[in-house]
Amino acid sequence: MTSTASVSVAGRALDVLFINPDSSAQAYQALSTTFSAIEPPTWALLLAQSCRAQDFNVAIMDCDAEKLSLDAAVQRIRDLKPRLVVFVIYGQNPNSGTTSMIGGTQLAAQIKAEIGNTPIAFVGSHTSALPKEVLALPYVDIVFLNEGVYALHDLLRGNLKSDIASVAGIGYKKQVGSGLPLLWLNPPQRVVPQERMDIDLPGYAWDLLPYRNRPLDLYRAHFWHAGFDHSKRTPFAAIYTSLGCNFGCDFCMINIINRSDNGDDVHAAHSRGMRFWSPGLIANELEKLARMGCETVRISDEMFFLNRRYYEPLLQQVVERDLNLRMWAYSRVDTVRPAALDLFRRAGIGWLALGIEAGNQMVRKEVSKGSFQEVNIREICTTVRNSGINVISNYIFGFPDDTLDTMQQTLDLALELNTEMTNMYPCQALPGSPMFRDALRNGSTLPDSYAGYAFLSYECQPMATKHVSAADVLRFRDMAWQRYFTHEPYLQLVQEKFGSRERSNIEEMTRIRLKRKLLGD
Repeated sequence: MTSTASVSVAGRALDVLFINPDSSAQAYQALSTTFSAIEPPTWALLLAQSCRAQDFNVAIMDCDAEKLSLDAAVQRIRDLKPRLVVFVIYGQNPNSGTTSMIGGTQLAAQIKAEIGNTPIAFVGSHTSALPKEVLALPYVDIVFLNEGVYALHDLLRGNLKSDIASVAGIGYKKQVGSGLPLLWLNPPQRVVPQERMDIDLPGYAWDLLPYRNRPLDLYRAHFWHAGFDHSKRTPFAAIYTSLGCNFGCDFCMINIINRSDNGDDVHAAHSRGMRFWSPGLIANELEKLARMGCETVRISDEMFFLNRRYYEPLLQQVVERDLNLRMWAYSRVDTVRPAALDLFRRAGIGWLALGIEAGNQMVRKEVSKGSFQEVNIREICTTVRNSGINVISNYIFGFPDDTLDTMQQTLDLALELNTEMTNMYPCQALPGSPMFRDALRNGSTLPDSYAGYAFLSYECQPMATKHVSAADVLRFRDMAWQRYFTHEPYLQLVQEKFGSRERSNIEEMTRIRLKRKLLGD
């Protein structure tokens, strides 16, 4: 197995080691062994390539992919001797930034205990949401206040000691006199602007990832992305073609890494917006993956099917280059353009994830600030499926106005649509979201651990609604998931479209029961 030690620049001191921690066992319970995905650390790859373009020597240590023990990870850091260790606490799922803190804090604590002179920094969505709380941890020396691109460059140009006071966009522990250090936030730094995306975030450092026999073979696609066939899940990659979202839904926190304000009440809706790479740069990255033998690729953009000025020329290039990729992408139900579906399919997008969220329109409109247009969800799903693209329908149980009846409406809609895949989440007030700030102001009960924000964890603690307790929300979600994936019409659909073995794989998955502390397990 290759390691970060073999891919750093020989003969030069390592400027920065980016760490992707492993939180999978606590976040996914028994599902982590076989069924959960193992995704490449997208932001670690982007930051690494950005730093290499500035002539810094960088490496990536992916504890999740390699399943490194704490002791093995600390020993590798001891061997590599980086000037700076950066924990990239981020993931493609909305809650991943917080749940990644599980493994991140465990490893950071051990590094600080055993290699105390190595500066430790944290960057990512959870850090952007709660910079002072993360900085207060005894093993964290520096936090980045947003995506951290320019702050990281400036930090690495200095001595990582006295001059950090002049680096915009970071927080650090400032020693004043002989007392306890202050949790100090420097003035904010900008995020990479649209006109410099290709220049300052110039692609992905794929070559820095570990592998066993061939590139990306330690990464595992989502079960359904491979048609429920475990043998087709690796190699796997995930890529962004854009960053951010133009909308400000109460339950979402993805835009928090765009923040440029140090105020305590800042949330994701204050920094909404989208930035795009050029179609040519992304097409080149996809071609690199194809040449590396990776055919299964996730397009991680929250709003890929939104701006045709960007997705249309990109997909046309993918078709022209004949990359033969199996891809999936996200779309809001109200932005699906039927005329574009043929291009999507020809480019290799075989799955489209639709954020349906709730079966009751009033419940959904309340949390989306009315930004969803009224559409016929049934017609949209039928149109997508008739084009030869499979549908992943996403639902959330436990919105503030949800009752047991409205949650049942959501389940009934899911069973009626009977899409090829569904994701069902309990509603969480995720750090960085407007809902989280409302919960703090209202004194609502929030999880008391990072694992409490993991949808599938033992400690999962969803929000109570105005009408339903948190325990009943979680109980309903787990019941709904079990009902869907054991529903005979669904299993028949899978058997007809994918095969008998694939149906059996799903039936095996449903025999893994999650344990829930909130439900008395």
